[in-house]
Amino acid sequence: MRNWIITALLLVSYFGYSQELNCTVKVNYDQITAANVQIFKTLERSLGEFVNNTKWTTRNFANKERIDCSMFITIQSYESNEFTCTLQIQSSRPVYNSTYGSPVFNFNDKEFNFRYLEFENFVYNPNSYDSNLIAVVAFYANIIIGLDADTFSSQGGTKFIESAANIANLAQSSGAAGWTQTEKKQNRYYLVNDLLSNTFTPYREALYEYHFLGMDKMADKPKEAKENIVKAIQTVSKIHNVRPNAFITRIFFDAKADEIVAVFSGGPNVNIAELSETLNRVSPLNSAKWNAIKF
Repeated sequence: MRNWIITALLLVSYFGYSQELNCTVKVNYDQITAANVQIFKTLERSLGEFVNNTKWTTRNFANKERIDCSMFITIQSYESNEFTCTLQIQSSRPVYNSTYGSPVFNFNDKEFNFRYLEFENFVYNPNSYDSNLIAVVAFYANIIIGLDADTFSSQGGTKFIESAANIANLAQSSGAAGWTQTEKKQNRYYLVNDLLSNTFTPYREALYEYHFLGMDKMADKPKEAKENIVKAIQTVSKIHNVRPNAFITRIFFDAKADEIVAVFSGGPNVNIAELSETLNRVSPLNSAKWNAIKF
């Protein structure tokens, strides 16, 4: 009897907790014509297993807490095991009392270049830079986990975003694109530095207000939820007041624009005249979407 109890406890310990990510990895090689496509298929399978089976943090995640996300790699050129790609990263989190997943992060990294040999082993060491492929994937894994934590408590993901910053610091000396401040100002260096900057704290505060105080209340208190989402957008607008057209503001609306339109196009009415003005001022690139909001 005692042995049975011990075995049961071990099974709960083993199966009750898992890695942090539930990630769909896709590799698109449509642009490549003169190559054996098997290497791309192997890369997709191996990378998917690596992302989903790696323990990225010391936090215990229950199976149901795994973060839904995707990494879509588009290969632009391939020669002598050198890959030039773009990487689309998306993540979402469940909304309380619903089956809906609310988008949290949506970013297109246009400087994803790496060397890969088919069947090579992927090993994550947070304290060393071993390859650009591993570094970039590990960086975004930590960003996804950090921003997800921010949606459940105010700036709750700081330690995970700091882990991403450590990866970025280690990668800077590699010479690989996307890691330094001397390049264009919409790369991995600026992303993680902005996330940890006091100037852009409203972005992370807004994630909590929008999701935990807003979307999670939509089933029970829809009007209050919508009012809190308005407040979250007003929080994001604080960034615009000091840094118009900030990179981090664009990241917020790249993930949330379509959902904002949907939220305010139905259900209980709230006063959104001021919201409409704020949206058009802070994110004018999405003005066509804002015009679709039904008052």
